Amino acid sequence: MRFLALFTFSTVLVCAATPSNTGALEDPDVMRARLSIERLRALVDAGAIPRVQLEQAQDALGDAQDMAILRHAMYSTDLTEAQADDMVAAAKRRLDRRQKKFDEVSGLIDSGIAAKNDLAPLSDQVDFARKEYDLAVTRADLCHQQAEMARVEQLHQSRVEPGTPGDDKAAVHYQGAGVFTPAEFEQVAAAFEHRFSKPLPVSAMGETAVHRAMGFDHRGRVDVALNPDQPEGVWLRQYLESRRIPYFAFWHAAAGKATGAHIHIGPESTRLTAAAD
Repeated sequence: MRFLALFTFSTVLVCAATPSNTGALEDPDVMRARLSIERLRALVDAGAIPRVQLEQAQDALGDAQDMAILRHAMYSTDLTEAQADDMVAAAKRRLDRRQKKFDEVSGLIDSGIAAKNDLAPLSDQVDFARKEYDLAVTRADLCHQQAEMARVEQLHQSRVEPGTPGDDKAAVHYQGAGVFTPAEFEQVAAAFEHRFSKPLPVSAMGETAVHRAMGFDHRGRVDVALNPDQPEGVWLRQYLESRRIPYFAFWHAAAGKATGAHIHIGPESTRLTAAAD
């Protein structure tokens, strides 16, 4: 049960370095908004309604498209970095639209054209959109951090050294017994939770979009978002060594980016091309 829970948590953080379709155009709300615009455009051209109604419908279409992007990204278990950036941009546009409407009505209230109670629901919408944006930013940051960890692993895995890390090392490899099983992971996760009263911070469980995009066969491996020198990282490395479980410890991250420091449990990730041969 704990293994499944950790797998669910890890998939939330999965992302890759290649873009893919967000699926926004297939969203029913987007389709309805498009049909509404076509109908209103015909009425505007005929002089039956003012153009402002068409402009409002176009805003509604943009909002529906952005909501489709967010809906896809928030529930996706295989989010790419490009999709994460699209998610943040969509959330920002939704926030900007609501802030603009709030400001417009505030101006009308100051001019005595609108009543003050018209502002309360708009204020709630702005607050919700701001929380939506903050959540999108948080998830995108996790996505970029996961991708950066994979890039650091790709960069250093071929030149790691055995033994205890020194100041000049970016990564260290402990060979152990050379194998890592799901049963051993269950024991590692349980021991960590017992020791620190919190779940093992798994960032990648087995094969992920990140590693596929980079040509790594990550099946049977687990990445843990711990700096090898922090207390939890030191404990984990000692625990793995006491049970002869292989691991790679990575210290360095790319400058100016999210931390790439982590502990890769299991043998080295082979290339997908080699794994297929």
